[in-house]
Amino acid sequence: MTALAEPATTATPSREPAVPDMPGRAVPAVLAGVAAVGLAVLLSGPGTVLLVVAATAVAVPVAELARRLRAQLGAAAALEAQRQDLVTRGRSTAEELEVATRMMRARAQTMTSVIDAVTEQSIIGTDQDGLVRVWNPGAERMLGLPRADVVRLRTITDFHAPEELSPEDGPELDATGRFAALVRVAQEHGSDVRDWTYLTADGRRLTVSVAITPRTDDDGERAGWNFVGTDMTEARAAERLKDQFVSLISHELRTPLSSILGYLELVMDDEEQPLTAEQRQYLSTVERNAQRLLRLVGDLLFTAQVDAGRFTLQPEDVDLAAIVRGAEETARVTAATRGVAVAVDVPAEGLVVRGDALRLGQACDNLVSNAVKFTPAGGQVTLRLRTAWRDADGALADAAGPGAEPVALLSVSDTGVGIPSGEQGRLFTSFFRASTARRNAVPGVGLGLTITKAITTAHGGTLDVASVEGRGTTFTLALPL
Repeated sequence: MTALAEPATTATPSREPAVPDMPGRAVPAVLAGVAAVGLAVLLSGPGTVLLVVAATAVAVPVAELARRLRAQLGAAAALEAQRQDLVTRGRSTAEELEVATRMMRARAQTMTSVIDAVTEQSIIGTDQDGLVRVWNPGAERMLGLPRADVVRLRTITDFHAPEELSPEDGPELDATGRFAALVRVAQEHGSDVRDWTYLTADGRRLTVSVAITPRTDDDGERAGWNFVGTDMTEARAAERLKDQFVSLISHELRTPLSSILGYLELVMDDEEQPLTAEQRQYLSTVERNAQRLLRLVGDLLFTAQVDAGRFTLQPEDVDLAAIVRGAEETARVTAATRGVAVAVDVPAEGLVVRGDALRLGQACDNLVSNAVKFTPAGGQVTLRLRTAWRDADGALADAAGPGAEPVALLSVSDTGVGIPSGEQGRLFTSFFRASTARRNAVPGVGLGLTITKAITTAHGGTLDVASVEGRGTTFTLALPL
């Protein structure tokens, strides 16, 4: 019995460590097996014990295999879960990609629809070398070629007058050089808008105002250029005719007017043959209207110069206070005749600005004479000149603030008929007259404010208006100091 018991005793340590490693329901199963073995030993004889011990030794690797199998099954389940997660993510990514594709397709369709809807302007898109990639119906209509004959086949410089893209004194440039000349200003400043000459398929030359801007891709990288053109051929021809007409009429009117005024002066100042009171009154009326007509001719010429960009200044130091006093003196007689009071509030020490004294005087005269004309008897016109400050946003203030710049501020206020709010935005348009002026038979042709605005802008200043119909108007002219 002793010899037979030793193997059982030595086998026991190898079984005990294996029990804690058995996961889940494996542990109770092994314990039950051990108990059964012990019971069999007690009830059996010596021969039976050997068989039981052998069976017990085989149970240990079987349990280990079961544990490993369960571990592999768990790992397989985890992998399956990961696979399902990847499938779900892939499906979601595919759906997102499909949505993004539809959005990009819709955006491209929208852009194409918008571009194709433009028929009065040509929209031409090129790559970075000038090869045409976009050619809208407006370009087809303007230049006389269908899209299929141009896209990816022609360059933008094919439709430009070659003399405008080559230096005057140098050799003619190749296609690359001409395209570089075409977009040079846009490359330097981000955009370029000016007139170019387009050549159509039937040989006509069109004056086209072209806006050139860079075209970028979805990553913000430059992909080419956009050329948006508006046919200005008829408009430019009309402008030339207008300039010619104004110059002709002005010359034809100015010459006889000068003669009329000269002979009027001789007749009215003739001491040897003095005029009667009635004759002098008649001739004074003639002189007054001749002077008015002469001023109108001057205004027409000045407006034509502004429109043509030939308006120049003779800058010098100008005492704006003296200019304002002079404008008041000029309007004093007219104001007194109409029963309108004129008040002047200017700095006693003066206020000096840099500008053209003649043009600034003309602007002040226009504002004051307008105020007097639009103010009924018993009303008042106030001229006020002071120093103010303009901040970075353009707002005016009486006190200096961070980044503010000093300006000379002239305000001309009246208690006249006022201007309807819906018409105030058109006041500075040539020949425009407010409805209140027409209803009250206020004389004028609608050029004074246009000229005043042009003079102010040329001096780097601003001209603003505030008015309430029936209560009066204030024009505010600001000039940099």
